[in-house]
Amino acid sequence: MNQAGETDFDTDAVGGAGKSAPAGIAGMKVRGKLNADAPLDKLVWFKSGGPADWLFEPADLDDLLTFLAALPQTVPVMALGLGSNLIIRDGGVPGVVVRLGKPFSSVEVQRDGVIECGGGASGILVSSTARDAGIGGLEFLRGIPGTVGGFVRMNGGAYGREVADVLIDCVVVLQDGSCVNIPAADLDYSYRHSRLPDGAIVVSARLRGTPGMDPAAIGAEMDRIAHAREETQPLRSKTGGSTFKNPPGDKAWRLVDAAGCRGLSMGDAQVSEKHANFLINTGHATSADIEGLGEEVRRRVSESEGVTLEWEIKRVGRP
Repeated sequence: MNQAGETDFDTDAVGGAGKSAPAGIAGMKVRGKLNADAPLDKLVWFKSGGPADWLFEPADLDDLLTFLAALPQTVPVMALGLGSNLIIRDGGVPGVVVRLGKPFSSVEVQRDGVIECGGGASGILVSSTARDAGIGGLEFLRGIPGTVGGFVRMNGGAYGREVADVLIDCVVVLQDGSCVNIPAADLDYSYRHSRLPDGAIVVSARLRGTPGMDPAAIGAEMDRIAHAREETQPLRSKTGGSTFKNPPGDKAWRLVDAAGCRGLSMGDAQVSEKHANFLINTGHATSADIEGLGEEVRRRVSESEGVTLEWEIKRVGRP
């Protein structure tokens, strides 16, 4: 799960025909890593897609703030987490991709059941830290394959819970290099959606659980979630996670199944036989194969079931 923009980042407006990042970026002073024409396929779960014009891995928050403040506002910015829930198109990503690494992956236990975590921390690390501290209510994060920044942006959820249930506030860096604290109420959360603008990067968040719980009971619930995922989802395949949002009152997988799409393929892209709401790369699928297969599934479901499925996976970059 990643911090690609929920509203317009997956449209053609994001990826134009030419590269938009000015050559002057090469001369910008950073303490982290800044690479041009950087491959992204190894960093995303589908193992497909083109390079980023620029990939920036900041050394710390100050490094990120300084870089963005100096970056022309016309240059697109996208945050990249664990690379789940994301299709990087074959033409690559224009502008700058920001990858939050170890400096943004801390998780600290505060008072009264509060967990403070960096935007690059994984859901597994957050839930495990909460377990060890006897803080319940965050077990569901074990079932979200992504980072704090990604699931805060899109109100990630699993097993009956979502981030809106536990988020207190988050610290966000805007594209102009300013840093703001946003209370959960101001994010206007809905199903897999928030009001965070494109280019905004979640660098930390505070979550509230229930203190004084039995770590063993918390661990047992986390194990149950992990087992359920292993039994029902193609976790050992190259996949992007849940492909389509569940329509109100229904399940996307049921509609995909009813339309006869389980096992459907396009090139090396395939609708998983194990879970019909997962697309998988069975070999050397291009991102065009994967996205094209998803669009074909949407067409068939619309035609046979009368429902237009909405993508949950973000599609970014140039075709």
